[in-house]
Amino acid sequence: MSKIKIVSLIFRFYISILRGTPLMLQLFLVYFGPYYLFKVNTGSIAIGPFNYRFIATIIAFSLNYAAYFAEIFRGGIQSMSKGQYEAATVLGFSKIQTYFKIILPQVVKRVLPSVSNEIITLVKDTSLAQVISVTEMFTRASAAASAQVSVVPFIAAGAFYYLTNLLIEAILNRVEKSMSYYS
Repeated sequence: MSKIKIVSLIFRFYISILRGTPLMLQLFLVYFGPYYLFKVNTGSIAIGPFNYRFIATIIAFSLNYAAYFAEIFRGGIQSMSKGQYEAATVLGFSKIQTYFKIILPQVVKRVLPSVSNEIITLVKDTSLAQVISVTEMFTRASAAASAQVSVVPFIAAGAFYYLTNLLIEAILNRVEKSMSYYS
């Protein structure tokens, strides 16, 4: 939404690429890219207890979901009527005050359902981390299912995902309800 054309073009390109390509591909690019592009040995990279596989997963998920959240918030900001800005100007608010005290609180209320959907999708998408050998719940369920020759570990993993998302949904519904104008 920047009025500076080059900034706007860069971010529109970023959002288009990350929304238009699979998250799995992005995981591969973030994980393998440093080695193939710059010959950086990522095997020795670690931050505390976290190896590069985990770090690459966090980076890829952050970049991917940032693009989706950017579009959600852009839509929320553009949905605000011009009258909100005009009223703020009449009341003597600066552009920064208008944005943070009037526009942003209303935008957050409007976009919260969409943000909630993206957060729930993010939790489910964590299972994709297995493609770069990050041990996560689905990986462990697969190993247990193979060892036990049973589908029960998959059912347990599904129940865990469901319960986690149920908790997230309850928290976000509560936040949404607290922001309701008429309750």
